[in-house]
Amino acid sequence: MNSLYDEFRVALHSVWTRRWLVLAVAWGICILGWLAIASIPNRYDSRARLLVDINEILPDDVQGGGGRPQIDQIRETLTSARNMEKVAATTGLLPAAANEREKAGAVGMLQKNIKVVPQQDNIFEITSSVGVGSLSDADNAKLASGVLDSLITVFRDDQLRGGRMNARESLKFLDAQIADREKALREVEARRGAFEAQNIGLIPGGSGSPAQRVDAARAELSQIDSQLISAQAQLAAANGQLSSTPATINVPGMGSVGGGVARQQLAGAQNELASMRARGLTDAHPDVIALKSQIGSLKAMADREGAGGGGGGNSQNPAYASLSAMRAERQATVSALSTRKAQLMGDISRITSQQIQNPGIAAEYDRINGEYTAFKAQYDKLLAQREQVRLRGEVQTETDAIKIELLDPPSKPTSPAAPNRPLFLTLVLLAGIGGGIGVAFGLGQVRTSYATASKLERASGLPVIGSITEVVTPERHLDRRKKLVWLAGGGSALIGLYALLLVAEFIQRGMVA
Repeated sequence: MNSLYDEFRVALHSVWTRRWLVLAVAWGICILGWLAIASIPNRYDSRARLLVDINEILPDDVQGGGGRPQIDQIRETLTSARNMEKVAATTGLLPAAANEREKAGAVGMLQKNIKVVPQQDNIFEITSSVGVGSLSDADNAKLASGVLDSLITVFRDDQLRGGRMNARESLKFLDAQIADREKALREVEARRGAFEAQNIGLIPGGSGSPAQRVDAARAELSQIDSQLISAQAQLAAANGQLSSTPATINVPGMGSVGGGVARQQLAGAQNELASMRARGLTDAHPDVIALKSQIGSLKAMADREGAGGGGGGNSQNPAYASLSAMRAERQATVSALSTRKAQLMGDISRITSQQIQNPGIAAEYDRINGEYTAFKAQYDKLLAQREQVRLRGEVQTETDAIKIELLDPPSKPTSPAAPNRPLFLTLVLLAGIGGGIGVAFGLGQVRTSYATASKLERASGLPVIGSITEVVTPERHLDRRKKLVWLAGGGSALIGLYALLLVAEFIQRGMVA
């Protein structure tokens, strides 16, 4: 413990013997540091809060994506280069005859020193930091709030004009795109028509690819097969019932009505023929031709029969007539289903043979159709978008689509936000004093002198017989007192300069307020 205390006393003595060096180094460091701090311009901050409200009169799909994307777009364009250039011109940061380099510098400085922080979806806090070295503190403070005023004014004007201009530019762009798509669509239509004319008879009709048309025909054919089986079963049942039902019945006490059996059969065949024609069957239909031949033979048989007579007579059986009509209807159903089945099988055979014989023609036709479908979809989509843009433009013309409200106006800064000069001045003073002490202590360690006899013994390894104390004469004592007064004056002057700088800083802040 005593050794540590002795070392401290030795170090303190080494610094004290070089006290003038300590004072000189402290003055040098403080002067240089305070000059560097004085060269840093004060930076003043101004803050404002802005409310940007989207007037959603139209639904989201017509508004072009809803309110949220427009909020993000506003956040990005608020500090755009175009807005920053206008702000720099209106606030005097950019002279009228500035070149492109000066414009880029002013825009970059403003973009760096303006911060937009979203507090909510549509509320933004805007901060402007200004510290121009060529301006006074009062001018910098005034410029900080002026930049925000100008930015808000420019942004508000751009939003009022920009919505209508954007709608007109969007309509112009969409019109050009629609014209291009319409031209391409017509070219594809012309190519498709020429291809169809060149390969007439080789291109399968219908929509879709050949494979899709074959699949659709096979699916319909499967349904028709099941329907045909059911219709044939119903026709067989009707034939069975008709074969067991007599065509005429004998009614005692009545005269012969309608003649003999041949006449009754002739009447039923004629009724059946009328039913077929009512269903739309022509005379060229096989069933109609067969029935007409049967009617001819029945007429010959009826002519050979007598008119009939007696106490009783045969009358047409109503059940037989009903079953005959039912059978005719089911025969027609079976015939129609059979015809449709044959047609589908023919279509499948034709498409398959065309694919086998002309695979390239079908593939090229499908490619042209696909290209036409793609252009048609793009064309319809562009027409829908143009209508949406037109409606949005009308809304922005009639109403304020975007409402901008200033919640908190730009603040008027009264004190600089940076740098903290009182703190920096104090740190420089402490650094100067510490630097002086450090230089004096380091110089004492370099020079080989010994403050005590014990230190000399440890360094030399030889015993020290004795030491002679310093004898201070009255003249030397007066000289020391004079130098001590000078040292105190130098230290007090340094502290006084520090206090004077602090007072000047606070007076300067008061002048800004």
